[in-house]
Amino acid sequence: MNLLYSYSSVLGRRIVKCKWNLKYYIPPSLKISTRNISVFATNGASISVAGADSSLSSPISPISGSMEQVMVEYLFGRKKATEVAQYVWKHVVQKGDAVVDATCGNGYDTLALLKLVADKTQRGRVFGMDVQKTALESTSSLLDQFASPDEKELVELFVISHSQMEDIVPNDVAVRLVAFNLGYLPGSDKKIITKSETTVLALEAAKRILAPGGLISIVTYVGHPGGREEFEKIEDFASGLPIEGWNCCKLQTLNRPLAPMLIFLFKK
Repeated sequence: MNLLYSYSSVLGRRIVKCKWNLKYYIPPSLKISTRNISVFATNGASISVAGADSSLSSPISPISGSMEQVMVEYLFGRKKATEVAQYVWKHVVQKGDAVVDATCGNGYDTLALLKLVADKTQRGRVFGMDVQKTALESTSSLLDQFASPDEKELVELFVISHSQMEDIVPNDVAVRLVAFNLGYLPGSDKKIITKSETTVLALEAAKRILAPGGLISIVTYVGHPGGREEFEKIEDFASGLPIEGWNCCKLQTLNRPLAPMLIFLFKK
């Protein structure tokens, strides 16, 4: 069999279950305890999970069902990393939740998050930020087009660094998801980029405000100056999180060294 046969959660079950040519299958009954598991597909994509341990019991992951199809399409080049990220959010975020878009950019992630939390109760909240005023103007314009007036009331936008997210999220708010889409603003000055120093500070802040069962979602890019360093700092941060409290996953295309990388940090 040459196609991906099955994919099981990389967040809650602490083990990746895959079959490629029946050679890379990790059976659930196998007792393994390792800091990292990597599984490789024939097109060069890699899934790595830090803190994998199939001998430990864990609740069923919120990711299931058609996640198989999404992963197949990603592995075959038909889904972007940002699309995979947004699909995963759907299985973590619930109506009425509070979420953070740490890098609004042109607003597509902000809009996606808003659609996940908005309902008639008006309890959901989206806290969005970007250091560039033009980014928030683009985000606001997008929301004007595709969000209802009631939905837009759930969004608060701030011209601040992602490292300052604790300044805008109230202390009594339990955040379900913090999303990062790093690098530079598409269609804008490519010299204005997220920096590794402030991104690590932002991750520390996200870790503190995230509720148990919440997710930090990161799309990071290495094709621009400073991007590789930022990715390495993120990887160091994720690798240092304790396995008792976190599951950390990286999706990377091995034969496209400059392709975006997707990192999930799931708080148990």
